[in-house]
Amino acid sequence: MRTRVKICGFTRVEDAVNAANLGTDAIGLVFYPPSPRNVAIEQANKIVKALPAFVSIVALFVDEEEERIREVLEQVPVDCLQFHGDETAGACRLYGKRYIKALRVQDGMDICGLAEHYNDASGLLLDAYHPGAKGGTGSQFDWDLIPKQCSLPIILAGGLDLANARQAVQTVRPYALDVSSGVEENKGIKDALKMATFIHEVNEGDRRI
Repeated sequence: MRTRVKICGFTRVEDAVNAANLGTDAIGLVFYPPSPRNVAIEQANKIVKALPAFVSIVALFVDEEEERIREVLEQVPVDCLQFHGDETAGACRLYGKRYIKALRVQDGMDICGLAEHYNDASGLLLDAYHPGAKGGTGSQFDWDLIPKQCSLPIILAGGLDLANARQAVQTVRPYALDVSSGVEENKGIKDALKMATFIHEVNEGDRRI
C-alpha cells in the first residue's frame, strides 16, 4: 500500500500549487485563529481554486463553534474536516462530511477504544501531546504507543521531517503521514525543496518495505 502524504498549514497559493505538483495527496488549511498558520476564508478560496484535480482539501478546526464551521463550509469547497480539539463524535458528525479526528497521544491512551468511539471517522490522526498546545508543535511522540492493529486508518503526525519520514513509514506503516513545520521555511511558508524531499523519502520508505 502506498503511504499518502498530507501537508498542512498552507497560507500561500504558490506553496499549495507546488505541493500538488510534487504529488501531495491532501492540502490542509487551518481555521484556528491562535495558529500562525491560520488562513482567512478569502485566502483559503484562492488556494483551493488554484489547485489541480485529484487533490483533497482538508479544513482543520479546534473546538470551533458550529456556526463558524458552517460559514467556512458554505464558502470553501472542502473535501474533509479535521477536528483537532476535544470534539465529541456527535459534534464531528454534524456536517455530513468525511472527517478525521486528531488525538494527542499520551501514555495509557486507549487508541483502539477511541477508534471505536469515532467509528465513522475516515481516519485517526495521531499527534504529540503538549499541555499548552492543540497541535503543530513539531514534537515527536513515542511510536511504540501506536497499536499494531486499529479499526481506522492511522495518519501519523508530530515532529515529522526529512530525517525521519522514511523511518516513520517503515516503522509505523501508517495510512498517511501529515507534515507541517517539517517542510517549512518559516511558519506557514513552505519550502519547495523540503516538500519534494519529504515526498521522496516517503516513497523510498514504501519501496523498501
